[in-house]
Amino acid sequence: MGDLTQLLQAVKEGDSSAMDRVFELTYRELHQLAHRRLQGSGERAELNTTSLVHECYLRLVQLGQLEAQDRTHFLAYAARAMRSIVIDAVRRRLTARRGGAQLHITLSTETPDAAGLGERELLRVDEMLEELGKLDARLVQVVEMRYFAGLTEEQIGAALGLSARTVRRDWEKARMLLFAAMQE
Repeated sequence: MGDLTQLLQAVKEGDSSAMDRVFELTYRELHQLAHRRLQGSGERAELNTTSLVHECYLRLVQLGQLEAQDRTHFLAYAARAMRSIVIDAVRRRLTARRGGAQLHITLSTETPDAAGLGERELLRVDEMLEELGKLDARLVQVVEMRYFAGLTEEQIGAALGLSARTVRRDWEKARMLLFAAMQE
């Protein structure tokens, strides 16, 4: 059992100082993850890479219960928290501005980069993921881990206890359902 795995177990057992150590050990990866989420997005200027990592830390500490078994699980939790933070920031800004236009999102066969999306498109993706979650929660997990965390099919499979082939099929199915939802 690695250091991080032991620390994650300590977090589950209620050791609050273990969460600090988990973030120390994964800070560089979290910083890279946050950078990918915010890269090239001048519209999200209020969030920078460091503030997104720190907000992620606060969210996970406030959550109080972290059920991650290993590094991959932890990064998936962190990616979900970062997604939530970015979506909340976008909603606050759009609520303040009020306005609207038709949203257009293109899904390609390549791994999408959420950082290049505009604020409204990012909100639309979030809404579609909420709807997809009602149909199949695992598909949403696969999309979050691949789309928001940039994990590979093998890493996602390890985190979810699936084969890379099953993850690939889930990814294709999710893309197809999201594309169909965008056409409505």
